[in-house]
Amino acid sequence: MSAMRRTNLTRLPAPYLKRLWVREDAGLGEQYPFNLPWLDKDFSLDFSTPVTIIVGENGTGKSTLIEALAALCGYDEAGGGKGYRPVDHSRALDRSGALLANALRAAWFPKVTAGWFFRAKSFFSVARFLDEAAREANAAPPDFLSWSHGEGFVRFFSERMSKQGIYFLDEPESALSPRRQLELLRLLHEIQGSAKAQIIMATHSPILMAVPGARLLEIASAGIADTHLRDTRHFKLYKDFTTDPGDFVDRALRDVI
Repeated sequence: MSAMRRTNLTRLPAPYLKRLWVREDAGLGEQYPFNLPWLDKDFSLDFSTPVTIIVGENGTGKSTLIEALAALCGYDEAGGGKGYRPVDHSRALDRSGALLANALRAAWFPKVTAGWFFRAKSFFSVARFLDEAAREANAAPPDFLSWSHGEGFVRFFSERMSKQGIYFLDEPESALSPRRQLELLRLLHEIQGSAKAQIIMATHSPILMAVPGARLLEIASAGIADTHLRDTRHFKLYKDFTTDPGDFVDRALRDVI
């Protein structure tokens, strides 16, 4: 048997995580994250494509949802791979995603949880953790931090997401120039077409929202619903700016956008 076959977890195509819903015995209170407007006893979410993209304004809970999904798969709140603990948890750490995970149940076919949880805000802690773990094992460290931020991010995505599994990406565009975002777009497009992995991503980038065939969901106070790129607030805002930058800035400075 080849090495490639030994690393495969299943011959079935993604998505592996099929459905998410609130547990019947979950106690949804008035504290965050249980007071998110879209979260109630009837909440459920289906995953039908290899790549699912979640968009929304700050504060709508999209990152918390990504964190909850990752926690359901056994990932640490700070990100990384299974079993990683890349940060000191004695310090302050937002655990709202893990709390939300306790109120949720998930359906899989098959249950593939190997992969990665990428959080832009903790990438450097995770990268340092990988280097230190490699040195302790007398192996060559991946050394993602020796590259520029964008180059390190893209190299990281290319290496990690080439393997079968499920990957959670929380605002991966944070350190990527528009051109680097195109590189990630091509990688996501390849995964969407091959169905060799499942990607669930939260983003503010209209470029990354444009993965052909991916499911695009917009999260708002009224709930989570399917949308199209041109209907998102992000796309409309960027389009308004590029159509007439001067007029856009003038209106923005007068707070009339």
